[in-house]
Amino acid sequence: MTISPSRQKTPSKTSALLAALIAFLIVFSLVLAAVIISAPTKGVKIIDFNKYLNGVLDTSPGFMLFGAIMGVIAGIAFAAGIYRVWPHRRKREEFIAGYLFLSPYLLITIVFTVGVLLFALFISFNKYDIFTDPVFVGFDNYIKAITTQKFLQSLYNVIWYALVVTTIQTVLSLLLAIFLNQKMRGSSFFRTVFYTPSVTSSVVISMIFWWLYLKTGWLNYTFSTIWGIFGGEWQAINWLNDPRGLIQMIVRIFGGDIPLDQWYLRGPSITWMAIMFQNIFTTIPTFMIMFLAALQDIPTSLYEAAEIDGANGWKKIIYITVPMLRPIIFLIVVLGSIGTLQIFDQVKILTGGGPLNTTLAPVYLIYTEALGTTGSIQMGYASAMAFILAVIIFIFSFLQRKYIERGSEQH
Repeated sequence: MTISPSRQKTPSKTSALLAALIAFLIVFSLVLAAVIISAPTKGVKIIDFNKYLNGVLDTSPGFMLFGAIMGVIAGIAFAAGIYRVWPHRRKREEFIAGYLFLSPYLLITIVFTVGVLLFALFISFNKYDIFTDPVFVGFDNYIKAITTQKFLQSLYNVIWYALVVTTIQTVLSLLLAIFLNQKMRGSSFFRTVFYTPSVTSSVVISMIFWWLYLKTGWLNYTFSTIWGIFGGEWQAINWLNDPRGLIQMIVRIFGGDIPLDQWYLRGPSITWMAIMFQNIFTTIPTFMIMFLAALQDIPTSLYEAAEIDGANGWKKIIYITVPMLRPIIFLIVVLGSIGTLQIFDQVKILTGGGPLNTTLAPVYLIYTEALGTTGSIQMGYASAMAFILAVIIFIFSFLQRKYIERGSEQH
């Protein structure tokens, strides 16, 4: 005998409260476990758990309290969701099934992402060198970061880098995609050739460019040969050790100069522009493929109608292609901006932040301060710089969403 839906037993408020309590305990336990694993310690290893836990409680009781509060907040939020859907069978089953499928990802995220973020946020308000107890210093690390020339110069460098690289790589990747989207022989071959640099390790690419950029390398040799054909003499440039800025060189043409202490007026250095070129060369192919996929979704009838109205190639690009690609343009600009603001490997391999800090990037500075490669270990200071950089990236992404993606919904 089939029981009608109206006669099916509806879970009581007691069972809903019990389910919510169990959900709270599970989430709270997971967050607390992540906090314990990620807690600042004085080098105590997780061999004897009781010894490790005692070491954590002795070293960082403040962090444990902070993590417990975050666990309570997350547990209450999840329990509220359980309590809200529990009386409705279908919603309850969908809720439970959904989170069961998500549970492997959520477990990894909570332990290795949430716990680490809580650790970084906590120590950003502390003086911490791994070997001693964290000492609370409030906002001192943040104040130190925004008033220190090295960090400010690294932000200055990376903003130049983001503006130049993101703009050029977006424009060139779009033009290449339009070119390869045409019906022509060998298009598949050209796509493969253009995409090859993107599948090569950035370390390998950096070493290749290091070889090209040597004072006696192929780049100077090529320019010297071309200049020699026209009777000129090329002055070899030390591409990876030239601190002269672009604006500074322009000012010198007119007889002026910008002193070293006014680094914020000198513009990107020759070395920084050399690294920009390398990054543009290696990232264009990836974005080209994304544009190419989006181009193939644009109806050909739009172009045919435009041709009937007398539109030429450039007008079709400006009035059809670009508006139809606004969502993918937004995605590419955001991905490019985030990638450039987080540049690290090229700086680490090629310049180490030199010359005269003209290629110093925030992530590389965070790395050196956190590991103490140039002085004492300053994990708290490094974490504060990391959160400041995260805020800047968020602001960049927000502005790009507001001004680029706006209006794309109509397409």
